[in-house]
Amino acid sequence: MLETTIAGSLPKPSWLAEPGVLWAPWRLDGEALAEGKRDATLIALKLQEDAGIDIVSDGEQSRQHFVHGFLESVEGIDFGRRVRMGIRNNRYEALVPTVTGKLRRKGAVHAREAMIARLHTNRRLKFTLPGPMTIVDTVADGHYGDREAMAMAFAELLNEEARELAAVGVDVIQFDEPAFNVYLDEVVAWGVEALHRAAEGLRCTTAVHICYGYGIPANIDWKTSLGAEWRQYERIFPALAASRIDQVSLECANSHVPIELLGLLAGKDVLVGAIDVASNRAETPEEVAAVIERALRFVPAERLFPCTNCGMAPLDRTLATQKLAALAAGAALVRGRGAT
Repeated sequence: MLETTIAGSLPKPSWLAEPGVLWAPWRLDGEALAEGKRDATLIALKLQEDAGIDIVSDGEQSRQHFVHGFLESVEGIDFGRRVRMGIRNNRYEALVPTVTGKLRRKGAVHAREAMIARLHTNRRLKFTLPGPMTIVDTVADGHYGDREAMAMAFAELLNEEARELAAVGVDVIQFDEPAFNVYLDEVVAWGVEALHRAAEGLRCTTAVHICYGYGIPANIDWKTSLGAEWRQYERIFPALAASRIDQVSLECANSHVPIELLGLLAGKDVLVGAIDVASNRAETPEEVAAVIERALRFVPAERLFPCTNCGMAPLDRTLATQKLAALAAGAALVRGRGAT
């Protein structure tokens, strides 16, 4: 019980990509880049195992960005037609590619990365994919003219990809949907249904990650505008509790999320964020344990998985490693106290 995992990404080695930033430029190319991605994946797995993380990921070491890493292998998207636009309801601007025609995968996108990770760990393996709504929010639409229709088209491609990942031995496929905390009405109207299409037919565990974003200034500033209580989850959790997705990953550490909202996810596994990815210090095991123990008032121990709030890609690597160790140690403290 209380098995630990992470939201997905870890910082990349400085020899692979520029440290400390999102959309970090690669520092290698050609075969050297391919080799560097493989090596970084093995390092990410080893760091998680050494820290005591139970369900590991590839750390997204082969992707420059969690959305664009998938889109780069999709036909119908023109990276030569990049436009600057507001995303996450204009929270910040990004330079995004344009959807120009019918979408189709050029081939398997992440299967090789997943296979490398699967061959080098005996622990359960999680692999992350961007969710349909978040993809739609991170591209310019020059073809569909309708966000829901475009989301369903992306969901079809994600389902193809997810089935291939499951076939190479991935145990948990997680769809990352930070947009779910922004477009609350759309989540209920069509966002969950798009997730269902993306996860259709999967026999592995399925998860959706919903957070308040990376620890970057735009997200930190947005959080300060949300008031004393962050109640976005309250609007969408009932729809997720009724969904066919197995797990919900959310943000709780150093947040203003009312902990009782976790009770709205009855019947689901809850990946409770007990590590603050916007903090520049490592949590103590006691601080992690305190978040877990609060969550245990509303989630049965057999359904609770201590996790990070979000991905840690922009963090200092040493700090991220310390946070991993704190996560595992905090869960061990709670187990040792007999809370399970």
